[in-house]
Amino acid sequence: MSAEHLTKPSQAHAFARSDRSALGVWWWTIDRWLLGAAAVLIGLGILLSFAASPAAAARMNVGDPFHFALRQCVFAVIGASVLVAASMLEVRMVRRLSFFIFVGAIALMIALPFLGHSAKGATRWVEFAGFTLQPSEFMKPALIVLVAWMFSEGQKGEGVPGVTIAFALYGISVALLLIQPDVGQTVLITVAFGAAFWMAGVPLSWVMRLGAVALAGLVAIYFVFSHVADRVDRFLNPETADTHQVDRAAEAIAAGGLFGRGPGEGVMKRHVPDLHTDFVYSVAAEEYGLVFSLIVIGLFALIVTRGLHRAMKLSNTFEQVAAAGLFVIVGQQAIINIAVNLNMIPTKGMTLPFISYGGSSLIASGLTLGLALALTRRRPGAYAPSEGLAKAGAFA
Repeated sequence: MSAEHLTKPSQAHAFARSDRSALGVWWWTIDRWLLGAAAVLIGLGILLSFAASPAAAARMNVGDPFHFALRQCVFAVIGASVLVAASMLEVRMVRRLSFFIFVGAIALMIALPFLGHSAKGATRWVEFAGFTLQPSEFMKPALIVLVAWMFSEGQKGEGVPGVTIAFALYGISVALLLIQPDVGQTVLITVAFGAAFWMAGVPLSWVMRLGAVALAGLVAIYFVFSHVADRVDRFLNPETADTHQVDRAAEAIAAGGLFGRGPGEGVMKRHVPDLHTDFVYSVAAEEYGLVFSLIVIGLFALIVTRGLHRAMKLSNTFEQVAAAGLFVIVGQQAIINIAVNLNMIPTKGMTLPFISYGGSSLIASGLTLGLALALTRRRPGAYAPSEGLAKAGAFA
């Protein structure tokens, strides 16, 4: 076979640049670095689920030691499929899909007090056919896309009250989250909403006012919700409270050293509550060590920094704000989870995207990143040479 034949497009690549099929166009327009980082994180999630599943099954009296690992494999396939499918959408379909997901998620959140499944003092899940769905996980990315849409429509000066609608959507979401209650998700969407608000080019004074209101809201939450006050007090005064969860996680992380005890050799994980969900990072640190932990952090850092860099170069305001907000959600959730494991902030039940056990978390993470990848795909006219963010004062 000649060298010339080997270099033909049909043989040199899985998808030739001349391939105009849906998959071919997708492959050559998607950011493959971000796609690869997500694939590695999903793979690491499966690996860690096999490490954590036996201990978690023993703690919860589940007969099959690999019950959670096998379910995580199924969730991983669904989550990866959702990520790829969402990343193939055109911009118009991103808006439409987000609208329907938001309406459906809000409807389920309204029904939670009546039909929801309660656990650990909160009602956040809908249970059917053996599967537990947390609608707020899917509400987050849909909300950010709709908020970005409204901000961009408000900039056009055609009489659409985009800012008012955006704040109304945010207010409805926060109110329903606090009813559950879910303070962590409230903080998460507030940060993402604030990032979208700023990236849309609003005056700095508006951003500062929003920050002041958010800070006042956090103080109010401390006094209104006793479980929040307990967690904050335990964090500030650990010597006077029960800190079993974070203490065991800290011991597991410390025991791992630089390169870990080895796959399946973790000991402290048997004593870490929620080790397969909120504290899976401590399992990773014990069995695979500090180097592995830093690789996980580095993958999230790659997704957020590269994603924000690409988002800031987009020429369309909606695409820019929505993509940036979605990347902020992924990064902020990872920061909160890892910070809790390292005892840097008060404990909060929040999963590590793509890695923690859970169908809602993994599938919603795939949806969030998939929508962000769809918005940052290379399309004619999508990227401006160097226009940066929308001009400040667009809402002035």
